[in-house]
Amino acid sequence: MIGLGQVLGRWRSSDVVVRDLPFPLLLVAASLIPALHVPGTQLGDLPTRPLDALAIAVVALECLPLVMRRRWPSGCLALVSFGFALDQLLGYHTVAGIALPVALLSAGAHLERHRRVVAVVGSAAYVLLAVALDRLGSTEGVTGFVTFYLVLAFAWGIGVWLRLSRVAEAERRRHVAETTRIAERTRIARELHDVVTHHVTAMVVQAEAARYLSSAPERLDQTLAAVSDTGRRAITDLRHLLDLLDPDEGTEPVPSSVGELHALVERIRRAGHPVEFTEEGSSPRSVIGEAETAAYRVVQEALTNALKYAYGIRTVVHVRYEAAEVNVEISTDGSRSGTSQLGGSGRGLAGLRERIGLLGGELSAERRSGGGFVVRARIPEESPE
Repeated sequence: MIGLGQVLGRWRSSDVVVRDLPFPLLLVAASLIPALHVPGTQLGDLPTRPLDALAIAVVALECLPLVMRRRWPSGCLALVSFGFALDQLLGYHTVAGIALPVALLSAGAHLERHRRVVAVVGSAAYVLLAVALDRLGSTEGVTGFVTFYLVLAFAWGIGVWLRLSRVAEAERRRHVAETTRIAERTRIARELHDVVTHHVTAMVVQAEAARYLSSAPERLDQTLAAVSDTGRRAITDLRHLLDLLDPDEGTEPVPSSVGELHALVERIRRAGHPVEFTEEGSSPRSVIGEAETAAYRVVQEALTNALKYAYGIRTVVHVRYEAAEVNVEISTDGSRSGTSQLGGSGRGLAGLRERIGLLGGELSAERRSGGGFVVRARIPEESPE
C-alpha cells in the first residue's frame, strides 16, 4: 500500500506542468458542464450567447494554456488573453474568464525577461478589445473598462510582488550560505593554525635540543621519542580536523577535557620546557562544551608561544572552573629573544580573542614588567543569545 506521504512526495517531485494541470481542467469543467454553468466574467455587457461547439474551443484556448503558466508565462498569457477576447466578443461570458487574472499573476511572478514589453503590449491589446466591444454595442462605458483594467493590473502587481519576494529570499539565503561558509572556513583555519603551530613548534624545539644530546644517549632517545609522539599527535589532530570537511563523518575537533589539558602540559614538559599546572574546581558540565574547548586552545597557544620565546623558562598554567565560567591564566618568568628562529604573526591570539568574544568572554595578553608575558582568559560556560 502506498501511503499518503508517498503520494504527496511523488506529487511534489513531479514536473511543474503536471502539477499545474488540475486547475485548468477544473476551470474547463466549470465552464462547460451544464450543472456547473453560472454566469461568468462579462466585459462590455453584450448579449450572452448560448454555449455551442465553438464555445468548447474558446474555453479550451482560454484555460488549457495555464498548464504552461510557470514554464512559458509569456506564451500562456498571450493564448489566454486571445481566448478571453474571443469569449467576450462572441458573448459566451463563461467562468473561464478567471484564467486571465491567473495568467497575469503567473506572468508577473515568473516572467524573467521583457516584462515591460509584455505589460505595454498587453495594455495596448486591452485597449483594442475595449474599442471592439464598444463598436459591437457595449454599454460598459469608460469607467467600467478602466475598473476592469485596474483589476487586471492588480493581478499583475501581485505577481510582480511574489517574484520580488522570491528574489529577495533567494538573495538572503545566498548571503546566509556565504556568511556560514566564510565562518566555517575561518573556524577551520583557526583550528588548523592551533594544531599545526603547536605541534610543529614542539617538534622543532625538541629536534634542536636533540642536537646537543649526542653525549647523553638516554636523554637523546627520550627526546627523539618525544618528537615521534608529537608527530603522531599532530597526525591524529589533523585527521580530526579533516573529518570536519567530510559531511558523512560529523565529528568534532579534538576534545578539550581535563585529561587532554594534562596530556598537553606533559608533552610540553617532555620537550624540555618546565611547566607548573594547577587546577581549581571542576567543570559543572559532564559534556565538554565550547568553553572547555576554548580554554584548551588558550593554554595550547600560550604554551606554544612559551616554547618559541621563553624556552627553558618556568611557565605557570592555572585553570579555575567556576559555576558559570572558566578562568585561565598562563605566565612566564621571562623570555629569551633570539633563542629560537621561529616567528609568530599574532594570528593565534587574535583568533582566540575573537572566538572567546563570541562566547561573551574576554582574553588579554601582555608583557610583564619584570619580563615574560601573561595571558588571561575569562570564558562563560554558556554563550550569550
